[in-house]
Amino acid sequence: MKSIRLRQPGGLDHLESVELPDPGEPRTGEVRVRLHASSLNFHDLGVVSGHMPSGDGRIPMSDGAGVVEAVGPEVTEFASGDRVVSTFFPGWLDGRPEIADFSTTPGDGVDGYAREVVVAPWTSFTHAPRGYSHAEAATLTTAGLTAWRALVENGGLRAGDSVLVLGTGGVSIFALQFAKAMGAAVIATSSSEEKLERAKALGADHVLNYRSETQWGQRVRDLTGGRGVDHVIEVGGPGTLAQSITATRVGGHIALIGVLTGRGGEVPTAAMMLRQQRLQGLVVGSRRHQIDLVRAIDATGIKPVIDRAFALADIAEAFELQRSGGHFGKIVLEF
Repeated sequence: MKSIRLRQPGGLDHLESVELPDPGEPRTGEVRVRLHASSLNFHDLGVVSGHMPSGDGRIPMSDGAGVVEAVGPEVTEFASGDRVVSTFFPGWLDGRPEIADFSTTPGDGVDGYAREVVVAPWTSFTHAPRGYSHAEAATLTTAGLTAWRALVENGGLRAGDSVLVLGTGGVSIFALQFAKAMGAAVIATSSSEEKLERAKALGADHVLNYRSETQWGQRVRDLTGGRGVDHVIEVGGPGTLAQSITATRVGGHIALIGVLTGRGGEVPTAAMMLRQQRLQGLVVGSRRHQIDLVRAIDATGIKPVIDRAFALADIAEAFELQRSGGHFGKIVLEF
């Protein structure tokens, strides 16, 4: 089978196309899946660029979608022909999180989905939403589920709430779509006027250019009548957190899901304490969260925003686009 392998972490030039042996038939508790798509996340970029080192020879990509070709004994949830999408933490089925690393995450601690066929435990997948293409399904594993957990599972989003999304990457665009579908108001930020117009077309109630509106936190509060938003999708980390605290209402919820501006820095703890806000870090979600997400998508008909698709062999070019920040929504691989 065709696959991509990372000779050693440290750069896109270390990604190579290889032919690997077919993994064979599934054993007890396993499924064999013919993969047709993956999607790019900043976690994947961190792995292939060496910022989040994995093992030499690792097959990258945490997201995968395809068709079940065979099921092993004792597998009752899937049948041959089912369309499926991978889970980020195959061992976290339900309940509270107990995983604090990526040792079990495909594309990082174990081989991922930049390949044509995989045999894995059945818990490594859920059913894909009805009517989704494989490329659309592949966007859910990381970005879709992160946005869903941040707003719904952890945030308890309700109709009438207000949401601030930072940037126009995969998680933020999913959060915009979920929030609007559930009756919330959305404020979106970007440094690109073109991207802000696209966010408005998706339903954003207000948009802010954070380069021209350097004190965007106060601007968000002004737009909400001085109250502040109920939820923030915080993807920046130390470089944006102070503004997010300013933008959030007293008792509001800040979901820390990214560190694009750095891994450490000062946090205005006094401001957060006085405004009695909840700052919660999260990494994707459980298999149960993903099942709930798929059910919600089936009910609402939400479709992901895919900026561009690449062939598997063009994976380095896809990562170059991601690294440049030129995309809106998701970048996918189709094979």
